[in-house]
Amino acid sequence: MNTLYYQSDDIIYALATPFQPSALAIIRVSGSGCKKRLSTGFTRADALISSPSHTLVYGKLFDIDTKEHIDEVVLSVFDEKRGYTGEESVEITCHGSLYGIETIFSLLKKLGMRSAQPGEFTFRAFRNGKVDLTQAEAVMEIVHSHSSRGHSLALHRLEGDLYRQMETLKGQVLDAMSSIEVQLDYAEDDFSDEILFPYDLIEKTLESVDSLIETYSVGRMYKDGAKIVIAGSTNAGKSTLFNLLMKSERSIVSDIHGTTRDFIEGEGVIGSVPVVLYDTAGLRSSSDLIEAEGIRRSRNLMMSAHVIILLVDADDDLSQLQEHKELLEDPRCIVVYNKCDIAQKAVSPDVISISAKKGEGFARLERAVIEKIKKDMSADRGDSLIIESARQRDELVRARTALSNSIRMAQEEIPLDLIAVEVQEALDALGTLTGEVTSADILENIFSGFCVGK
Repeated sequence: MNTLYYQSDDIIYALATPFQPSALAIIRVSGSGCKKRLSTGFTRADALISSPSHTLVYGKLFDIDTKEHIDEVVLSVFDEKRGYTGEESVEITCHGSLYGIETIFSLLKKLGMRSAQPGEFTFRAFRNGKVDLTQAEAVMEIVHSHSSRGHSLALHRLEGDLYRQMETLKGQVLDAMSSIEVQLDYAEDDFSDEILFPYDLIEKTLESVDSLIETYSVGRMYKDGAKIVIAGSTNAGKSTLFNLLMKSERSIVSDIHGTTRDFIEGEGVIGSVPVVLYDTAGLRSSSDLIEAEGIRRSRNLMMSAHVIILLVDADDDLSQLQEHKELLEDPRCIVVYNKCDIAQKAVSPDVISISAKKGEGFARLERAVIEKIKKDMSADRGDSLIIESARQRDELVRARTALSNSIRMAQEEIPLDLIAVEVQEALDALGTLTGEVTSADILENIFSGFCVGK
């Protein structure tokens, strides 16, 4: 990303819809004077220039050199401070022909506009006070959400719930700082050696910060998906179960032992929670170097899993099951007996038994998986304040450390001027989280990850 572009006031354009053939496409244009500039290549120039904000103007774009018509379009007009970026802007709805889109791009370039950089529209919205940094991050969190709950949480952040919470916390820290500064200002006139530290305010803020930090693991799970690893001996039916959970033929199913020699992954949703499913190599001793490497990778994968489904053949005896003793003792593990439809011996009703081939018992397994996932999501109490940004988590941790230090220093009767430094550090961290105090490097890191049309 070229940071200089982010500091300029020229007119930018970019495709806001996917670059692929479609019925319609939308091209965003933003910058002071863009209506007048665009009117020179539009058949109804006066109508465009005189159009008020939030109106639609129909007409045709034409090549300013050849005067040939390019496309019939509808222009959505937004005045300064009224649209997404906070600047005068126009959104061009055109036909979704790739050739037509490229031709419109050529026209906009001829008119003196330039192609936008990734995230530049949202950066301008941030720069013009339309959104704070938490709302800007929520834009991409909505775009990449994989479930209804994840989308809802990101939408709450876009609507400013997190920003308002940060403003409340900053207000509490400011009140605490004011209390400290008053004592510093009048220290020479005060004959008392007692330090009046605002414990209640700081501790109240610290409690709220801790609660938000706890939600990060849940937010990441909604963003990246809960890792579910299907493990077990060879030929237990892991690949069949994987295909059943994925609702597609992703993994090769065979009666031959050791067919899966490396893990296969796929994404899905279980109980409104996005998940990443892994079909792994069968756990056994193997002299085959490739299969042995696949087993090693499978074991490494299980270390970071949220849920491990240990799949065993319903006819396996107890001694074979004990080969996986370390998994049986793992609280993340769900033992599932497969091939119950053809098993030669009865399976206890207390265990989860399925037929991955026929789908029998699948609903019970799904409920067990959801229950395991929910234990990892205890911080999701149904409210809207859950964070999934590592940057936000880091700033909250910085604020928590500073607030904790201030309490400890007050208890140790450290001079107030040194305590004030820690309180100011907490205030800076909260300000950085919302973008009130933010370096260019942080802005570049955030907005460069956006798609071009955002």
